[in-house]
Amino acid sequence: MSQHTDEQDSAFIAEALPAFISEAQEQTEMLEQLLLQLEDDPDNREVLDALFRCAHTVKGSAGIFGLDAVVAFTHHVETLLDRMREGEVGLTPALSTLLLQCNDQIRLLVDAALGGDIAASQPDRDALIVQLANSSGKDHPAGVNTDSIATISVASPRWYVSARFGPDTFRNGMDPLAIVNYLAGLGQVAAVACDTQRPPGLEVLDAESCYLHLLLALDSNASQDQMEGAFSFVRDDCQLGLVGPEAGRAGLLALQAGLSESPLLAQALASMAGLEEMADEIVTPATPSASAVATVATGTSAPRTAKATETHGGEDQRFIRVQADRLDAVINLLGELVIAGAGASLLARQTRQGTLIEANQQITRLIEEIRNGTLQLRMVPIGETFSRFRRVVRDTASELGKDVALEIVGGETELDKSVVERIADPLMHLVRNALDHGLEAPDARASAGKTTQGTLTLSACHESGSILIRISDDGRGISRERVLNRAWERGLVERGVTPPDAEILKLIFAPGFSTAEQVTNLSGRGVGMDVVRRNIEALRGSVTVSSEEGHGSTIEIRLPLTLAIIDGFLVAVGASKFIFPLEAVVEVIETRPTASAVDERGRSVVELRGQVLPVVSLRALYALDSPEPERVSVVVMQAGGKRYGVVVDQLLGQHQTVIKPLGRMFRSLRGMSGSSILGNGEVALIFDVNSLSQLAAEQAFSSLPSLRDSSALGRTH
Repeated sequence: MSQHTDEQDSAFIAEALPAFISEAQEQTEMLEQLLLQLEDDPDNREVLDALFRCAHTVKGSAGIFGLDAVVAFTHHVETLLDRMREGEVGLTPALSTLLLQCNDQIRLLVDAALGGDIAASQPDRDALIVQLANSSGKDHPAGVNTDSIATISVASPRWYVSARFGPDTFRNGMDPLAIVNYLAGLGQVAAVACDTQRPPGLEVLDAESCYLHLLLALDSNASQDQMEGAFSFVRDDCQLGLVGPEAGRAGLLALQAGLSESPLLAQALASMAGLEEMADEIVTPATPSASAVATVATGTSAPRTAKATETHGGEDQRFIRVQADRLDAVINLLGELVIAGAGASLLARQTRQGTLIEANQQITRLIEEIRNGTLQLRMVPIGETFSRFRRVVRDTASELGKDVALEIVGGETELDKSVVERIADPLMHLVRNALDHGLEAPDARASAGKTTQGTLTLSACHESGSILIRISDDGRGISRERVLNRAWERGLVERGVTPPDAEILKLIFAPGFSTAEQVTNLSGRGVGMDVVRRNIEALRGSVTVSSEEGHGSTIEIRLPLTLAIIDGFLVAVGASKFIFPLEAVVEVIETRPTASAVDERGRSVVELRGQVLPVVSLRALYALDSPEPERVSVVVMQAGGKRYGVVVDQLLGQHQTVIKPLGRMFRSLRGMSGSSILGNGEVALIFDVNSLSQLAAEQAFSSLPSLRDSSALGRTH
């Protein structure tokens, strides 16, 4: 029976541990953000309380899973935070750095919970514990070991704890023994008693139900919040009685009154308290003060994790944690559903049966609603990613001897979680690059007539169906002369040739390009900006840079909101099908091919309401072998604030587009970002509107039909 129980416990831990690690990682991330927030506002009691709650939650959860190293180390952090809450210790820059380092250690211990080796970092933790003790005003012996939490002496104040667990405790995944072990970590257990008369006979006993009612005497300096916190995960499954050290005889009598249904524990309490005469008393005491006795009854509301339900303004807001791969699988199935739906609609139109067509149209509308709702599940605020850079800015600026303030704008802007995850590394490099190359040291800024504190701004907003991210600084800007000289040296530009300013700035994205005079931990190796550009373009995005010498630089990143399904605009050239992202389509012009007309740069152009737009012919660009029709259309596109035209043969209308990756043969095909399967099984290529914009702006095609459209019919699409 014992072996079977151990196996069940091991299976439960193995199943639940990943969820704990995920939640603990969120808590350590929150700890870091709160610590950085507290630096800016040291007197903010709400932030300090939130810090303590985060540390306490990690410690309590780790105790349930028997992660003694996490519990032991976090206990010391919790002690210091508690003294800060009491006003006995004030926040200093050195103390803030210490707490951030401790949070890094907690994160390391949490990440190692699945079997990682933590022995190598033991000396670092011992050193941090000594610093924590010194900061708290306590002494620690040399060679302190975090595996043994500081034990409270028997002379410490005594707490009495009565816990009657509900029958569903085990079914809800809770282990009372883990809670007792956690309490033991708060001090020294002086005595424990259980009500052996509560469990029923074997003939009616339910092995999955909990019948435990225990009484515990604990010598501890813990606060009432800490004692109650040990039971924070079982509040709805436990009747809890606490008598604090200051409760006195009245508190003990009140607790004994609550044990009227358990004479064994009432006798045990009298014995533990050293008041044998209490055993024969009929207890009818007055209700003691709230500070003397705390009782938490079954069903009492309590703070919950994100997996529970909280009530706000009478409405239930429910949260559930779902593994990302399960959601990805649903998105993939949804993509196949969209393709199948398109095929069914095509067949319905071919039958020309009105009722069947109408039914398929209804199905298509429902699929679109499901698509929008499902994709919304993966949308997350980018501010969570931006906030992670507060620590990077703080530590990097300190390493470089700079004073930098980070400003975050538009953090509520949402985009697909898969995009957020893949943009984090490019953003990290751009932030570090701005700190190292862009922003000056305080003395240099003062000499230039600026404030000694530099400003780095991360902003995000939605624009034309995509997200625009800006990384801006008020530093020295990019020296075009230095960039051009380095480009001449490396042969990127023919010596003596001076391209336009915009082209010079693009050179910083060339592989191996760097203007740093010496190699440092952050820069100078010529690795980074080209990787940033490649990673962003792999997300069907684009990156541009603008700069004003002496005033700062701005890097703009444009990304699609999602990488799964988009609204597309289907066109045809001959027998080939192509798709434009619908949000990039401005309008459509129908016209006839006429005599060629090119501008001074040799680009084919079209005149539209007094403006000249460069145009690209897909037939010429991809050498499509098909006869040219009598009438063609120009799809006017917008990308990066610029407009251009694309010449096509047919307009096939709006199309729900499931994005599929290009095969290896076609990945080098310029202007394309993916492919899609149409309802009839044909494959359509999806355009990268930013890459196509560059083709329209930079290249001239001798075979392009130029369109002079003085009487063009413009249709907004």
